[in-house]
Order: sequence, then C-alpha cells, then structure tokens
Amino acid sequence: MVGFEIVEPTCAVPVADLKAKLDEVLKGALTKGVDLSNLADGFLEFAVDLGALNGSQLVETMKQCLEDSDKKKAGQRELVCIMVKKILEKWGPAPLPFIVELLRPCLVVCADKSGKSVQAAAETACTVIVDTMNDQGKKVKAIPILTSVLTNDQKHQTQATALQLITKVALDAPHEIGTCMPELVPYVAALLCDSRDNVAGGSKKAMETLCTSIDNTDVQPLIPALISALEKPAEVDECVQKLAATTFVQQVECNALAVIDPLLKRGFQSRNTATKRMCAKIIENMAKLVERPSDVAPFMPTLMPALERASDEISDPEARAVCANAKEVLDNKSKGVGMDPEVPKAQKDLVLAEFDKLLPRTSIAKEFYAMAMDYIAHECCALIDAQAMSPEEWKACVSPSLRPFVKSESVNEITTAMMKACEKFVTIQDVEEEEEDAEELCRCKFSLAYGSKVLLNNTDLRLKRGFRYGLLGPNECGKTTLMRSIANGQVEGFPSPDEVRTVFVEADILGELSHLSVVDYIFADERIRACGVPREDIHNVLGSVGFTEAMQTGGVTHLSGGWRMKLALARAMLQKADILLLDEPTNHLDVINVKWVEDYLNGLTNVTSIIVSHDSGLLERVCTHIIQIDALKLRLHKGNLTEFVKKVPAAKAYFELKSTKLKFRFPEPGILEGINSKGKAIIKMDDVRFTYPGAKRPQVAGVTIRCCLSSRVACIGPNGAGKSTIIKLLTGELEADAGSVWKHPNCRVGYIAQHAFAVVENHMDKTPNQYIQWRYKYGEDREALVKAAMKVSDNELKVMKQPIQHVWRSEDGLKEFKEKLVIDRLTGQRRVEKGTKNDFEYEVTFEGKPGSFTTWLRYEKLKTAGWEKAMKVVDEKAASRASGYNVPLTASNVEKHLEHLGLDREFGTHCRIGALSGGQKVKVVLAAALWNQPHIIILDEPTNYLDRESLGALADAIKSFEGGVVIISHNSEFTKAVCPETWVLTPATETEPAKLDLQGDAEWMKEAMKEKIEIKQIEEMVDAFGNTVKIAPTKKKALSRQEKKKLERKRAAQKANGEYYPGVNGSDDED
Repeated sequence: MVGFEIVEPTCAVPVADLKAKLDEVLKGALTKGVDLSNLADGFLEFAVDLGALNGSQLVETMKQCLEDSDKKKAGQRELVCIMVKKILEKWGPAPLPFIVELLRPCLVVCADKSGKSVQAAAETACTVIVDTMNDQGKKVKAIPILTSVLTNDQKHQTQATALQLITKVALDAPHEIGTCMPELVPYVAALLCDSRDNVAGGSKKAMETLCTSIDNTDVQPLIPALISALEKPAEVDECVQKLAATTFVQQVECNALAVIDPLLKRGFQSRNTATKRMCAKIIENMAKLVERPSDVAPFMPTLMPALERASDEISDPEARAVCANAKEVLDNKSKGVGMDPEVPKAQKDLVLAEFDKLLPRTSIAKEFYAMAMDYIAHECCALIDAQAMSPEEWKACVSPSLRPFVKSESVNEITTAMMKACEKFVTIQDVEEEEEDAEELCRCKFSLAYGSKVLLNNTDLRLKRGFRYGLLGPNECGKTTLMRSIANGQVEGFPSPDEVRTVFVEADILGELSHLSVVDYIFADERIRACGVPREDIHNVLGSVGFTEAMQTGGVTHLSGGWRMKLALARAMLQKADILLLDEPTNHLDVINVKWVEDYLNGLTNVTSIIVSHDSGLLERVCTHIIQIDALKLRLHKGNLTEFVKKVPAAKAYFELKSTKLKFRFPEPGILEGINSKGKAIIKMDDVRFTYPGAKRPQVAGVTIRCCLSSRVACIGPNGAGKSTIIKLLTGELEADAGSVWKHPNCRVGYIAQHAFAVVENHMDKTPNQYIQWRYKYGEDREALVKAAMKVSDNELKVMKQPIQHVWRSEDGLKEFKEKLVIDRLTGQRRVEKGTKNDFEYEVTFEGKPGSFTTWLRYEKLKTAGWEKAMKVVDEKAASRASGYNVPLTASNVEKHLEHLGLDREFGTHCRIGALSGGQKVKVVLAAALWNQPHIIILDEPTNYLDRESLGALADAIKSFEGGVVIISHNSEFTKAVCPETWVLTPATETEPAKLDLQGDAEWMKEAMKEKIEIKQIEEMVDAFGNTVKIAPTKKKALSRQEKKKLERKRAAQKANGEYYPGVNGSDDED
C-alpha cells in the first residue's frame, strides 16, 4: 500500500514570541476592570493559524490556569474560557483533538466561587466544545468526561452544567447516546433524589431525554413510571409490579436495560420477597430477548451478585428457584450460549496500525500528530462499531481533524483510503438464500407473545409458493398461536389478504350454524360471501372432494371427522387460498381419510401449506421443509422429517406422548344432609311461569326440571329462546311468577356467566390469589349476585313485621310464658329431623329483647310468617361457610386450587389480573366460582371463552366431577361429549311462551339415579397457618354395658326436655 505524506503544521510566529504573548495576556487578565474579550482577540490575531498549538505548550498552559483555584487569578480562568470559545470559533473542529482536554477543567470552573462571570464563561466554553464535536466525538470523548463530573465530590454547579450538556448531546446524537446509556444512566439516576433543585431538575430532564433514544415499544410506556420510581423510592414496588406485568416481545438492547437496571437494583434491596422475585422474573424475561452478549455485559456486575444473593438468602423456596433460574439465563446470555456470533468491537490499536501504513509517522511533530491520530482513531472505532461505512460519514467525521496534517487536495482521498483499510473490521452476516426458484409469498421479521409469555422474538419467516412446511417445536412453544396470528392478520410485516390469501383450516362445526345443510353451511360463511362465490361453485367443489348430492343437502352435524376435514378443505379451496394453515388435520381420522388428506396436500402444487401435527408419518410423506421453533426463533430446514431429524436428533422428543397435557380438576362438592343418592334432586322447579316486566306473554311457562349430583345437562335452543331465563330462575336471580323453585338449603351453586370477565373488572390490580382470598375473606362469596328470589318487597316486609305468638319456659322449667313478639332477624340454621322436605329450623332474635334471648323456630312456622326469603339468605351463608371447613383460605391452598384449573403459580400468585390474557382471566373466574366447592356448576357458553386445549380439559373435568353440571351452549359437539341429558327449549311465539322438552339417555339416567354417594375419609388437612395435619382414620368402638346404660339415661333426659334431635346430636340406634 502506498503511503501518503504527512505535513507538519507550522505557525508564522516563532514559538518563543507566541509564549511571550501568552504570558502577557495572562498577566493582563489580573488587572481589575480589563476587557478580557479584547485580550483574547489580541492573542488570536497574533497566533495566525493552527500551527500555534504545535510545540507552544499553549493547551498545557491554559489547562494549568483553569486548574489553579487561587481567587486572585479568577481573571485568568475567565480569560482561558473565553479563549477556548474563540479558538473553536476561529478554526472550527480542527483543534478539538487538543482542546478536548480542557472540557473537564472548564466544567469544574463552572462552580468557581470568584463570581458569576467566571462561571458563565466556563459554561459557554463547555457548550462550544461539545457543540463543535461531531456525533462520534460526542460519544467517545464528551460523554466519558461529562459522566466523570457527576460524582459526589463535584459541586452542584458543575453537575448541573454536565447534565445540561448530556441533555443536549442526547438531542443532537440520539443513536450514539443509546449505546452510552449503560455508562450514563447510573450517574444520572443517582442525582434524581438530589436536594438541590438545579441538579435534581437537570437530572430528570436528562433522564427523560436519554430515554427518547429507547425505541423498544414494550419499555416506552413504562418510562414515566420508571423515572418517577427512581425519584421516589416509595414507588419502587409498584413500578416493579408494572414492569413484571409487561409482555416483552421486542429485542432488548443495552439502552432499555440501562434504564431498568437502577430500578432492579433498588428492588433487590427491598425487604419484600415478592418484589425480589418479580425483579428476578423481569431479568429472566428480558434476558431471553437479548441477542448480543455485549448488551448484557455492562449489567453483570450489578445484576449477577443481586441474583446470587437472592437465590441464597430468600426464605421462600419457590422464589429462590426463580432467582436461580434467572441467574442461569443471565449467565448464559453473557456467555453467548445459543446466540449467533457477535461482531467484535473495533480495537483502537489495530485501527491506528492501519493508519500508520497509510500515513507513516516521522519525527516531525510526532507528539502533536499522535494526539490527533488518537482522537481520529477513537471516532473511527465508533463508526466501525455502528457499521457506518459510507464515504460521506467518514469524511464528515475524519476530515476536519486530519486536514492540518495532510495536503488539502489529498484529504478526501486519504479519508476514503482509511475507510477501505478498516472495512475488514466490519463483519456483515450474510443471510442464507434458498436455491429454489419459487415465487416468494412472504418475507417478514416479527415477534409474538401470548399473554405474558414470549413465544418468538425478532425472528424471520419466509414462505414460497407450492412448498409444504411442517411446523415443529416442543409443547406450548406457540405453534397454534402462530398460525392463528397469521390467519387473523396479527403478524407484523405479513402480507395483507389483498396480496396473499391465508386460510386457517378447521374441522369444527360452528354451533349457531349446525342446523344447516352442508351447502348452506358453506354459503353462510362470511368469508365465502366476501369472495362472491356462487352456489353452483360450492356444489362443484364439494363434489370434487367426494360429497354426493345427498350428502350436500344433508345436515352438517351428521358428518364424521373425515368428512368434516374434507368440508373444511373445500371451504378453503373456494376462498382460493394461497396459504393453508392446518392444525392437526388428521386428528380422529381413520387410515383411509388420512391417506386422502396426504394425497390432497401433495397435489396442491400452487398452494403453500403450514402443517402442525403429531403424526410423524404425515410430516414424513407430505413436507418439503420443516420450520422449527427453537430458542424464540423460527429455523428453516430443507427436506422432510427424516432429513430434519438427521440434522437435529433432539427433535425426536417432539413426537413423544404428551405428558404435560392440560388438565382441570374440580373440587369435591362435599356432603349434603339427607342426600344419599346422586340421583336425588337438590334443585328443582315445578310448573314455573315467568313474564318479563312489560311483556304481553310469559317468556317461559310450565317448566318442570330436576338437578341432582349426577346431572350432566345441556340446555340448548335458538338465541332468545329463554335458556338464560331458566338458569336465572334456577339460581334465584329471577323470581318466578307462578310455580315453585326449591333448592336444598345447603346446596352451593357455581355460576360462570356468559360475560365472564365482569366479576374481575374492578380487581385488575390484585393477583388471582389475592382476588380469591378477598372474595371469600368473610366465609361467604362477596361477589354473589343480589338475587331477586331473596329481595323482600314492601308488602312482604309488612307481613314479616306482624307479631307472632311465642311460648317459652323459665330456666328452671317450672313456668311457661306466652307473648306476642316481632321477629327481628334470623341468625342461624340447623337440621332437626330426617325424612322431611323442610327439616330445618332457624335461630331467631326478637325486637325489644336482648341479643341473648333467642329461640329456634321451624321452617313451616317462619314461612307462614313471611320469612321464607330471609331463610334462603341464611341457607346461602351457611352453605358458603360450610365449604371453608374443608379447605382453609390460605395463599398456598388457593395457589393449588388455581393450578388445578390450569393457571400456573407464576400467573396465579405473582401476576396481576390486569396483566393476564383473556384465556387466563377466564380461568381465574372459573377458579373463583369453584372455590366454595359447589354441588352444581352452571356454565353459560363455555366454548366462547376457552381455547381448544382448555375446552378438552374442561370436558374431562366435567366427566369426573362428583357434582352436577348444567351447560348452555351452541356447540353440539361439546355438549354431546359430556351431557347425556338435554333440555331442549322451543322458542316462544307471539302468543305462546317457550316450552321445554326434556330428553336424554334413559339407561344412563336410570343408573345415575341408583348411584350412591361415597363418603371419603379425609386423610389430611391444611390449617389456617398452612400446616398439613394428618388425620387418623376413625374406628367405631363398641360400647361397654356401663356406657350403654349411661347413654340411655342421657337420651331419656334429652327427650323429656325436648332437646333431642335425631341426626344432629345422636340417634336411637347408636351402639
């Protein structure tokens, strides 16, 4: 390589004369009242050009003056600051490699005690130095100097000036400031709580400006809360909660980590274990989205020790495990485990070596030239690290500092040569292109999350026409979510439906259209109508996939699984799909239909398919490519399943039997007094009629139904037929106009309404665990609806206030008293006699009598006195309290209960409801409704709010539940699978009310009526403090002759005093 010649900068004035002139102006600055600006102008007129800095010790002398704190020499300090400003105004950025050394001394002089004029001159000098620098110079030179004066040993004026300049740099060079934030933020954040307004205010403004460089859309909405929490330590816990509730999907870089790091540091200093656990979870979630080890490296000295300490010291084993897991993830990221190789940072020494080849150093101006080249090399390293390799960027950055040392006509040529020499330090990763010459349908980069779980991060997706892609990955990695997101247009960068038509192929039959014929079912699809498909085309396409004329006019509900898949594929063909998305297309198909699906897919040469399947044979025979979901990325592999497994042997695990399939487990409903058979009614309605206010005819009439512990009932009928009306009458939300509605006094009902989220809308700041504890805190359901069947009307209240004749005896039993008293309220309930319908009595207090004056009155007497609704209220409370005796309301018990309903403890105990996905919120509602161990569960349209996996888990739980279930649903496939009994509601007409037809499997119902209730011996229980207590099995002990005689005497005394209640305090056959 041919070297260029270095030119020595010279000055027209001899160096000795220049030094003498400098001494003269410095002495003149000590004279009181002298015009310092004129002195500076005079010196710069004498120093004709930039060569004045070469060998004159000018910069060193100026630095010494600035560092001299003698009060008598304040004029010299002010003069030097003015000279700095005028030098840069005269010669531009060329002197910066030398003048930059004066930035820190000028910052210190900003706090000079000698007067405001000195401080103002120093502040102006600092501003001019920073303004004269280019963006790279600000990054590599200005920022480290500005940061160095934000320490406690500096005065507040110096700190305030530095903060102002940091704010200015952040505005002028946002890209460069972003990479400096790991070094900047700790110093700036520490000053947010400073007692001086100029420092605290400057710090806040600087922090806000710095954060504008963060382009992570997940972090941006949290920035105000983050800054506020750093200002006010009391807000740290709440801010950590907000951060923990955030779903991070974008790539996390050092600038985003920099602003969160101080908050996490404070969070780990909290005494609150939950806060420490959340900090660890935040670190884990964000670290997973880091793609360069260099992004996380600056925070290792802060975060790693905090995680190590927390994983050793936290008392909660589960929280310790979370910290240990976060520590492992962070450590792996810092080491680059599972990440693409990172482009190495440019090294100044190697860059200088390349420059020396172009501009060999000579003895001429050796030290002066070395300072300039060191400055240039720092700037060039910043350009290389930013992969900014355009000639314009290098000329703007390098030329001003290089110009004094080379011939002016050679500056651009040398700059270009320097850039070319440094290109080898920039490694651009080439993207592997496919060799196939097929049409590209999609090329996009995106991220994907479900709820608070990140599924894919900044990954590439490329699809070509006619290829068949098998989508593989471990369980719960997001395969179905990805395909649904593509179908719903939720994947960023994916082509619009106008460009590429994508169809999600589903074999499920929509419940509200299940009464239609096959042709009408397809024609009713909005997407088919939008395509303008005529009925004739529907007939032709259905015929092409094997549908006969009779099948096309037959009901869609009669189709088997194989024909339903053919129907779904025909519907996709009619939409002229470019991409088919198939989720388990061969589920429930026989061998013949599986072969048909394979042949059909292989014959689609112009349509692309993405297939999710656990059928390895299908993927082997159909796929041309495999897309693997691995480490939050989509990785494309050419070839079928065999070729893929050769490359990735660990992928065999994808086809192993699922051991983590979602399962729901409903709580045991508990015992009901007097109910020994599962077929005995615990809720019933007889000849009920109900009319809505203002309606001309009843909504329902003549309704007679029974619910028992073995009930598995589907309530079906068209919209508006009155299904919800019947359920509301059954639960007491509506009061019947005629007929009777009876419920066992201790029966508990769990009702999950169609609009399930309504009950949690006011509790978004609670965790699911906290919500359930709040809801059942007082032994009864605080969210229970105010039921019409329990509301007392004015007329009923008048009847209740009528006096009743009450008879009682004195304590010694010798005197009898009679008095007419008004009942005040009912305070309790107990069972007194077996074998009758209303075998309960209630504790009563009277108006005008002390609280200790109570008595027990029978159900019939209270009903006659108008207290029937009040008795229902007492029954509800007693039933609710009874559930609490079996499972105490502790955090640990609620956590297990939530896990039984499919909500992991991470979301159930440590995540607020407001941060959960829709499916997770529904699980919270379901778990809350089932906490009090209901005997009857009523589900209104469960298929509306549960995904396929959760719906399968719900079906299995219903089948194994020991209580009764009533379901309102349009999904006939679901109801047929779990409900052998059906309530079919015929819609009302203008003159006739809706009518109910009871249908079902007679043989099943007959067996259910005979099934006896098994009373299981409780083997262990958890007390209110979370301790597990073992309960020894009870053994019936035979009474001795003496004990039998004692018991007989006790029974005789109880009967004589009227205190014996069979089944409550004993029985006559007890031995």
